[in-house]
Order: sequence, then C-alpha cells, then structure tokens
Amino acid sequence: MEIIWTDFAIENLKIIFDFYSAKASKKVAHNIRKQILKTKKQLISHPDSGQTVLHLEKLEKDYRYVLSGNYKIIYRINDAQFIISGVFDARQNPDKMVNEKR
Repeated sequence: MEIIWTDFAIENLKIIFDFYSAKASKKVAHNIRKQILKTKKQLISHPDSGQTVLHLEKLEKDYRYVLSGNYKIIYRINDAQFIISGVFDARQNPDKMVNEKR
C-alpha cells in the first residue's frame, strides 16, 4: 500500500511543527512530527483500524482517522493507496476538519 499526503495534510504538519518549534523547542517539534509520521505503520498493518469520521460524511467519501498523541490523522483508502487528508488537533472544534481542499 502506498501512502499519499495531500498538500493540505502537509501544510497541517508544517503548522504543527512550526507551532511547537516556536512554543517549545525544535526537538519537541521533531518528536511530534516523527510520532505522527509513524502512524503509517499502523495504517499499512491494519488499514481499517481507524474510526469513521462522522463530521466528513457530507463530503461523500469514506474517511477514517487514527490517533497519534493529541492528533487525528484523517485518511481514506483509494484502491491500493492511503490518502492522508489532514492532521487535526483533537482538542480543537471538529468542524474545523471540513475543508474543500481534501
């Protein structure tokens, strides 16, 4: 299975990295990014392990998410690909997850 990160998801990851680089340290930012990126192992081993994202039903695609620390990694499966659509801080309002760029 191939993992593809959308531009929106890459931007989410960059924002998270920049936030922790400024508020904590680059080391903390790198550790959080590494933790998020490690979720690909879980996706490849257990593709249906993520829970369905109810808030994205109106987008007419079957989105799921897996947790990595405080972050939800939003993805969908398309043939032999995992498409990572976004990385969302689970402590935020879930309505922020809906974005036309997905």
